[in-house]
Amino acid sequence: MRIKMATTLSRSCLQYLIHLAQDNLDFRLPEIKALLALRGTPFHPKANFTEKSPFWCLDGLCEEDVRGIMARSVCAKSAFELWGHGQTHSELKTSLLKYPLENMLPFMHKDSTYKINVYTFNKTLEFADRIKRIDALEYLPFEGAVSLKSPEHIFCLLEDYGTDPNNIPEHPNYIYFGRWIADGQRELIRSHSVKNRHFIGNTSMDAGLSFIMANHSKVKENDLVFDPFVGTGSLLVACSQFGAYVCGTDIDFNTIHGKGRSSRKSQKWRGPDENIRANLRQYGTEKMYVDVMVSDASKPVWREAALFDAIITDPPYGIRESTRRTGSHKDITKPHDGIYVESHVPVTQAYHLSDIFTDLLHFSALHLVMGGRLVYWLPVYRPEYREEMVPLHPCLRLISNCEQTLSSHTARRLITMEKIKEPEELDSLAHLEDLHLSPYQGHNAFREKYFSGLNKRCGKEEDRPHVNGE
Repeated sequence: MRIKMATTLSRSCLQYLIHLAQDNLDFRLPEIKALLALRGTPFHPKANFTEKSPFWCLDGLCEEDVRGIMARSVCAKSAFELWGHGQTHSELKTSLLKYPLENMLPFMHKDSTYKINVYTFNKTLEFADRIKRIDALEYLPFEGAVSLKSPEHIFCLLEDYGTDPNNIPEHPNYIYFGRWIADGQRELIRSHSVKNRHFIGNTSMDAGLSFIMANHSKVKENDLVFDPFVGTGSLLVACSQFGAYVCGTDIDFNTIHGKGRSSRKSQKWRGPDENIRANLRQYGTEKMYVDVMVSDASKPVWREAALFDAIITDPPYGIRESTRRTGSHKDITKPHDGIYVESHVPVTQAYHLSDIFTDLLHFSALHLVMGGRLVYWLPVYRPEYREEMVPLHPCLRLISNCEQTLSSHTARRLITMEKIKEPEELDSLAHLEDLHLSPYQGHNAFREKYFSGLNKRCGKEEDRPHVNGE
């Protein structure tokens, strides 16, 4: 009984190693934190934690927590129960020999099968060198049989050679050894690639970023998710993959109904079944499709109630998609009794970015459930960017702010906010005093800066002296 209690106690104090992909670096920490928050578990890194490192050592987790992360994460590659680590192989051996034997034995008994993999980050080892490293682990008490094809347990020796491909050290900076637990969901990036999607547009969101947004928003099974600038529904595809019911709106009639010119080079017009619903059908999640409709994001069409568990969107910036809303500066006579003929096309006018973000935050404060999250992209002109420029709302707490660089002078930032209180009467006027929106005043404010940066860069290239005076 005492031995069993000791084993339970020692296994509750385990450390876990997460191996992360070295892309979208800014997005990794908020994703892992959000996935842990779904399980009600805090994020506890070790004291020497480095956010940009490809390896994170985490405390305070159980194996179910780790499997829960890996079942959703597209930023994490693999997870391991960490048995030992050190700056040299000698330190690794010392660390492994100190690891509780009762934690090892369940995976090393004579009736089990196993294999050991060697993984090196930022360096390629010859096959013979990999075998030498495996042979050097002979001090571990493996009693089972080796099975390279279908082992019960997989162990991994991981060597970290830093992140600079132009300065690879002879010896690793750090070495880890552990029991493999699970792989992440990187395969979703390939299987849901926009290149192979049935219905796409000029601004269809990259699959990897779509899944990252879904994870940042803590989307879970049976949630209701809304995208007010739905486009071709890339974000709905990602959220439905995690079991959420999805719906959206867009002002573009042709996009919502899958009509008009195709965005594919080899195809002039969209086919009869090119629509958002067909995209979900392609990935086997059509049952999660609620509906989409043509609607203006600046006009309230929903009853005033907390309807959505998450609002995830990519508003237009005025670059590849125009920022428009219904309305006109002119006096236009409406038809009698407000009746429009079927062929009526509403007049549109400029929709300033500052108004887009004001409306989006106000809408989210009204229609998110308590604790629900808003995740959206904010375009920024990098020379002028300051954290104070991120729009705020009294009912929404800023959770994370991650940059994706677009060019030397522009970027977009993935903003995640969480609803912390119900709106009051004065909250709807908060934007009138909010100076955060000033860089986005004016219809084409970001567009003008975007292209002014391009023109400056082109001008510098033209002024550059030519070889041989040409």
